[in-house]
Amino acid sequence: MNIVIDVSPAVYHRAGIGRFAYELAKTLATEAPEHRYTAFYNQPPGATPSFDPGLDILPRRSVPWADKPWRLRVLLAHYVRRGQDALVGDADVFHATDHLLPYLHDAANVFSLHDLTFLTTETHTTLNGLFLRLSMRRFLERADAIVVPSEATKTDALRYFRLPEAKLHVVPYGVDQRFFQVESDAVRSALQKYSLPDTFILSVGTIEPRKNLSRLLDAYLLLRAQGIAMPLVLVGRKGWRSQEFLKRLEAAQLGQDVQLLGFVDDFDLPALYAAATVFVYPSLYEGFGFPVLEAMASGTPVVCSNAASLPEVVGQAGLLVSPYDSDELSTAMLAVISKSDLRAALKEAGHQQAQQFNWSATARATLGVYACVSRR
Repeated sequence: MNIVIDVSPAVYHRAGIGRFAYELAKTLATEAPEHRYTAFYNQPPGATPSFDPGLDILPRRSVPWADKPWRLRVLLAHYVRRGQDALVGDADVFHATDHLLPYLHDAANVFSLHDLTFLTTETHTTLNGLFLRLSMRRFLERADAIVVPSEATKTDALRYFRLPEAKLHVVPYGVDQRFFQVESDAVRSALQKYSLPDTFILSVGTIEPRKNLSRLLDAYLLLRAQGIAMPLVLVGRKGWRSQEFLKRLEAAQLGQDVQLLGFVDDFDLPALYAAATVFVYPSLYEGFGFPVLEAMASGTPVVCSNAASLPEVVGQAGLLVSPYDSDELSTAMLAVISKSDLRAALKEAGHQQAQQFNWSATARATLGVYACVSRR
């Protein structure tokens, strides 16, 4: 098959979706070389996409539009039923990884539905939310197959859209092996690079309302009231409506007890996970939840929300709490921090749980979906 994969999220490093697009394309090209793969992306004037190893060897095909003009062209094509096959070349299968599906007549298409945050939470800007509400139903109905990363996302898709269940394929994401292989020297180097102590609480994710950091802050203040002086370290860019949390953080006057590292290079993430005493992820909604998987793979005890897909990823290997209960979150954090036997048990269980998720399995399952829809 000639398979064209939209790698726009990868070449512009868009958090979790970018990681998915990169790992999938790289693994397919490496492990199923009998097929032809083309990296497809939109390239705004003046923009320089970054092709990491694995993607840099693939043939490329691009469209010369920024995100908004490109999205509007696709949406208009769906409304007027105008084919866009010329844009993707002679593809047998086009894989839409970025919640954007060109209107195709000839090529079969697979649509990755990562989550439904635009319906379930206040996550998107007004314009982006409006675009997804106008387009998503059309994309899902037009898709030959829809791939979702969790049973929770499948349930949401069936709830919000009238879709044939057989059209949806649950294919969990994977975790890179480098998270399992963190050397002590790398941990020491990361602690020095980011001026971190030997013990700290870690959370990773974009600073936005869905990540529920305000309740994490409340839980952290409860910990401090019980004499726990361990700092809280937050990794992630400032996202939509981040100012609300940042104002609360400033008002709490915690100084260096809460450290905002901002965006951290992927190279440093495994060591930061491994260095943490406990990883905390109280998100209100996740279609999958890469950070909890990466933390478990790195051998860090996990406390996370029991919402949406997260119980599927964590299984019995972490402490699951209500994302709406700061007391419950604080109690779970205290248990992990204060009980060495619990930390050891969670570390071992998390490591075993994470081994169930790998990109080879993701690629094989996705290739099976391609084969089902290909019109060759």
